[in-house]
Amino acid sequence: NTGDYGLIDGKRKFTFLDLVKKLDEVKNVERFRISSIEPNLLTNEIIGLVANSNRFMPHFHIPLQSGSDEILKRMRRRYLTNLYEDRVEEITTNLPDACIGVDVIVGFPGETDEEFNKTYQFLNELPISYLHVFTYSERENTPAAEMDEVVPKDIRAKRSKMLHILSDKKRRAFYESQLGNIRPVLVERNSKDPNTLEGFTDNYVRVTLPFDETLINTIVQFKLEKISPDLLVLGSIVMN
Repeated sequence: NTGDYGLIDGKRKFTFLDLVKKLDEVKNVERFRISSIEPNLLTNEIIGLVANSNRFMPHFHIPLQSGSDEILKRMRRRYLTNLYEDRVEEITTNLPDACIGVDVIVGFPGETDEEFNKTYQFLNELPISYLHVFTYSERENTPAAEMDEVVPKDIRAKRSKMLHILSDKKRRAFYESQLGNIRPVLVERNSKDPNTLEGFTDNYVRVTLPFDETLINTIVQFKLEKISPDLLVLGSIVMN
């Protein structure tokens, strides 16, 4: 649990903010991303540090799991949807171009159509960038495995498909909002096409550019110009 960093033998010795501050001073690493942090542990101070950092990327991945407060309580989460909405608003206020990813689970025991629709509408209305959708599966020796009102697997699959479609819609909308911008891109690897490379902007837009082996593992200034059918952004390197 990333945000609970610093708990040792049940006692608070350090905070995640302490860690982030120290990492922000590391001069030989150019990029850090906070890969997953629960909304109740994502403080204004952490968001503010990222907003003013040269090393922490404007990209947050924040587990939600459900847009229904009733389901969140059954999951024993330590937050409700109003807190989640507040955290997203704080990010978009301080970092308007930030990428915000969301974890969500469909088909948790007892999830009704109404509760799933709450999740869908909540996510649809939030200014988020993409979803990681997980279909609930039973795990032995967990409280959830003993719960009644098991959601049939075909309904779980239908709900998962709906959120995957929503995720593509959100990602495309986010990419479209970035067209025309010049962002730093870390060129990472070959793509499926041997004639192209792929990389990510600081705010996690996945881009493609013509193959040039000398660019791999370097950061270039890249103008985002066009979205491909498979959700890659094409553009051109901007020379200093």
